[in-house]
Amino acid sequence: MYSRVIGTGSYLPAKTVTNFDLEKQVDTTNEWIVTRSGIQERHFAAEGEMTSDLGLQASLRAIEAAGIAANDIDLIIVATTSPDQMFPSTACILQDKLGIQNGGAAFDVQAVCGGFIYALNTADLYIRGGQAKTVLVVGAEVMSRMLDWTDRATCVLFGDGAGAVILQASETPGVISAKLHADGRHRGMLQASGNLNNGAVQGVPFITMDGKAVFKFAVTVLSEVVEEVLADNQMQGSQIDWLIPHQANIRIMEATAKKLGLGMDKVVVTVAHHGNTSSASIPLALDTAVRDGRIQAGQHILLEAVGGGFTWGAMLIRW
Repeated sequence: MYSRVIGTGSYLPAKTVTNFDLEKQVDTTNEWIVTRSGIQERHFAAEGEMTSDLGLQASLRAIEAAGIAANDIDLIIVATTSPDQMFPSTACILQDKLGIQNGGAAFDVQAVCGGFIYALNTADLYIRGGQAKTVLVVGAEVMSRMLDWTDRATCVLFGDGAGAVILQASETPGVISAKLHADGRHRGMLQASGNLNNGAVQGVPFITMDGKAVFKFAVTVLSEVVEEVLADNQMQGSQIDWLIPHQANIRIMEATAKKLGLGMDKVVVTVAHHGNTSSASIPLALDTAVRDGRIQAGQHILLEAVGGGFTWGAMLIRW
């Protein structure tokens, strides 16, 4: 038994914040942001709009694209680092908002920007193991509420959004293979160290990042994990039809593509329009490329991501 993606969906909040908008409140410029990240605008959730609300809209679009009923879903996995609340999981909240009452399992995965690949691989293994038939995998984030607006190097990079896929059991391969890694020794390079102790916030509840160290680490491990996946399947980079990387920084994507010998014409890039949306960025980009017709049946798609933890991974899919 294998698993195949049968539907995709995405959602961006209505509020758009451009680099020129940020110039009015942060000591930065449009040129500085674009040159270093490729980001032109990002979307911020409205007051009271939660991660599960973003995930709901993306999920409804994926369900419609797949041509299934919500109650056909027997497992929900939500990748997020900005859950609605401490518990229950955002996946359980989303299950309720979708009106699913079949008793299927639901849980969250926390691997920050690597979260969607972790979640998608988990869903694939559930299906291969016969424990699920139709899985909703969601990457959803409200990163704007974790930003320190006095840290001009970090606050301009992130945005909110959600993406979703429906993964279903199939007799023919869709998800071919994946590699996941983590190395907690590097957790201090990118983190939000805040925690609750008897109702008081301890540590720093905002995103902090050593940008140069993250860039160097990301380019190295992303190219390595892609090579691992290719080697496992006796493939060359030239056989990949589309590379869909985590949409964090255009320079990281360009450097990774160069290391793999891929032209940027084979890389799906959407970061300019939504910034770094953490676990939501890959399914956002995937849905964009599916709906505009770039991704076609029979093509090989390679997903890759790296995030705080550090976590990183890659997945090969035949569409």
